[in-house]
Amino acid sequence: MGQDRPLIFKPLGRVEYEPTWRAMQEFTAQRGSNTPDELRLCEHPPVFTQGLAGKPEHLLADIGIPVVKIDRGGQITYHGPGQLVCYLLLDLKPRGLGIKGLVNRMEQAVIDLLAEFGVNGERLPGAPGVYVAGAKIAALGLKVKNGCCYHGLALNVAMDLSPFAAINPCGYPGMAVTQLSAFVPTADSETVGAKLVDQLRVKL
Repeated sequence: MGQDRPLIFKPLGRVEYEPTWRAMQEFTAQRGSNTPDELRLCEHPPVFTQGLAGKPEHLLADIGIPVVKIDRGGQITYHGPGQLVCYLLLDLKPRGLGIKGLVNRMEQAVIDLLAEFGVNGERLPGAPGVYVAGAKIAALGLKVKNGCCYHGLALNVAMDLSPFAAINPCGYPGMAVTQLSAFVPTADSETVGAKLVDQLRVKL
């Protein structure tokens, strides 16, 4: 499904959050029926992002990290170095995808990626994302406008997890978080990023 549609991969490196988000908005607003879909892979400097329905009480403490209020669904999450963020800029209809189907494929891409490293990733009913032994390793958040989506997923690879203690991750008090390097100490963003893009290409 969608295999005949172009899907361009753009590695962005480490980039500031807000300009990256604004560029996705602009791309989506200006795209036409023949605009190729894109996967944009990056890391961000430390930032909390608060979704459209986000409740301020889910920020438990001010630890000096900026909070950016954005237009995806969901509550608050953290992005920082050592976490891979993959943005999916897709025209959903030609790919035959709805939101639930897309979320399922995104989760499956992460689950299959983790399996490549011998790690058992799972879904948690009612809580989008991917989990390992009940701890969240990947968060998902999307925005759909005129049948096209942007935002995407964040996978914890080898990062400082301590800022998560200042929030209720994705709105869940006490939600444990983990990362791939806890199970595969040699995991690095470059290797994992290439595998993640490969998995998403197959799924989309």
